[in-house]
Amino acid sequence: MTETAVYAAGGVVWRMVDGKLLVLAIHRTKYRDITLPKGKVDPGETLAETAVREILEETGIRVHLGVPVGISKYRLPSKRTKIVHYWSTEATEEAIRGSSFVPNREIAAIEWLTPKKALERLSYPVDVEILENFLHLVDDGVLATFPVVVLRHGKATPREDWKGKDAARPLTDRGKRQAKAAVGPLRAFGIRRVVSSDAVRCVDTVAPLAKALGRDIRRTELISQDAWEGGHADVRTVVGKRVRSRKAAVLCSHRPVIPTIMSELALATGSLKGSYIESAADLEVGGFSVAHLSATNPGSGIVAIETHPPKV
Repeated sequence: MTETAVYAAGGVVWRMVDGKLLVLAIHRTKYRDITLPKGKVDPGETLAETAVREILEETGIRVHLGVPVGISKYRLPSKRTKIVHYWSTEATEEAIRGSSFVPNREIAAIEWLTPKKALERLSYPVDVEILENFLHLVDDGVLATFPVVVLRHGKATPREDWKGKDAARPLTDRGKRQAKAAVGPLRAFGIRRVVSSDAVRCVDTVAPLAKALGRDIRRTELISQDAWEGGHADVRTVVGKRVRSRKAAVLCSHRPVIPTIMSELALATGSLKGSYIESAADLEVGGFSVAHLSATNPGSGIVAIETHPPKV
């Protein structure tokens, strides 16, 4: 991030009503304009966390992030550049019923519009461009998606400093901080299943997330480093189950195993292999990549991949 830029995040919030696609626009009180929900990053936040928080604050609707749909850049009156990251976000009927929105000093109203009307009424060309990006996905038959997140465990005690079994190596203090810091960004993608190598460093990395979600950790040696080095790992079985389930899941594993996980994700979804798979597998400790898959047709290929570095 450049020092002169102002970073923000938001989303194209959508729903289906009687088979018709609608998107959400907000009417801002101060500026008397119509725009997409978005807002500036708070200190210590990731862009993913910002997008979810700002959509909730501006619309009262709690969402999870889907496919990234673009980045807008424009000049502010202060001469600084504002850079806004957007995701596609579905507003479920439950979330809409639970909305706490009331007109306020910042947002005068929220309005569900057909895409055609939204393109006509949005006040800014940058918003129109983002909405058009979203509609290209719709035209391609991609609307509802689910993520499979591949997470590299947090920083662990080095092998040379550990005298016990490798699988029992614990997280360092930094690794523990990374595990806690990953909870917010991972929750932004609506994780429902937590799957981990049975190594202590992986289980402890996802433990704070599992606690926050109220979910059990599904431990498996099939994506462990010991099994991979011993030649009896079975990444294909684990990945295949996650793709078939069509539920948002995180898989926590090890640096040498993660390229195989990403490769199997590509194979399980009929995706063309390429450098993007290798890049998504090249994770820092505590970092993760999100593979977005079509909820209606996972075999149509990976829709998008995004990679997030660790917060600490």
